[in-house]
Amino acid sequence: MANTPNTTSILSVRVNPDERAILEAAAAEAHTSLSDFIRRKSLEAAEVEMLNRSIVTIPAKDWEAFEAWVNRPAVAIPALAELARRPPSWER
Repeated sequence: MANTPNTTSILSVRVNPDERAILEAAAAEAHTSLSDFIRRKSLEAAEVEMLNRSIVTIPAKDWEAFEAWVNRPAVAIPALAELARRPPSWER
């Protein structure tokens, strides 16, 4: 991000009175300020959105490194092999 951890900027959002009332009630339930509640929930939603993307863009300058990573041989991880042999917890 462009900002350093100690700097902030203002983000203005318009909401109707009913939306504000719901946000204020939720912030009160979470024992936090309205601003902190909206910031935290907005960031959580943005992270989920980014993680659920179906298209990933790889910059051209990084393409060769990506191809090398994808094409390298698989590495056996004994702990994962053992985990795969165990029955799932819901079947125990």
